[in-house]
Amino acid sequence: MTSGDTLSRPSRRGGVKSAAVTAVVVVTHGGRSVSTEPTTAFQPAVLRMVPVARAIRRALRGSGAMVCRPRFQLRGWNGEQASPVEDLRRILDRIGRQFGPVPVVLVGHSLGARAALRVAGYPSVTAVAALAPWLPPGEPVEQLGRPSMRDQQQPRRRVLLVHGNADRVTRPGDTWAYAERARSVAEVAAIEIRDGDHAMLRRPGLWHDIAAEFTRLALHLPLASTPVAAAVSANSADEPRTLL
Repeated sequence: MTSGDTLSRPSRRGGVKSAAVTAVVVVTHGGRSVSTEPTTAFQPAVLRMVPVARAIRRALRGSGAMVCRPRFQLRGWNGEQASPVEDLRRILDRIGRQFGPVPVVLVGHSLGARAALRVAGYPSVTAVAALAPWLPPGEPVEQLGRPSMRDQQQPRRRVLLVHGNADRVTRPGDTWAYAERARSVAEVAAIEIRDGDHAMLRRPGLWHDIAAEFTRLALHLPLASTPVAAAVSANSADEPRTLL
């Protein structure tokens, strides 16, 4: 990645060629509220998403879907700058140029989850999973609606919000409030992780399974008959959130 790039190009792991790509999953890492320090490949927030991306790749093997794990240019959100948002817009534009109008699923953690939800209005984005997201009061939800609200035949976007009840960095209550507001415009499932922490290091396999199963749901692939699959499939007609 050159110094002028904000994101690395989607990888072609597994020998998947551009012409054969049927969907793209973008996995985004966390960061800090304020920092103009450049990210590096070895920062904990970046490394934490490696096993998440690996679990998703494993779940989507043979489907034609590509999983990419870009890196934001800066570590911080930086107030109104919302630095990661522009980065994600660029990667979505690049995906469109490289692969055409394939569906895109976003899976983000913390600051990366906030950025993913912010750019969900892109027509190519069909679903977003937000893991331990940073969603301060007033965070917008309108962009989660259909690209054209007049097109009632178009399926609503799927949104998954997951938070651990032992998170001391971002507030689970903010996530549940966001979920209630988002249900007016999108298909929302919410999962509360018992004893889950912000870094997703407690019960990590559960976090990974949730991310992987959600991408299978978003790409219309068969789900396992498990509590995780049932939880990611829940919507506003069910319980407000599922405890796992």
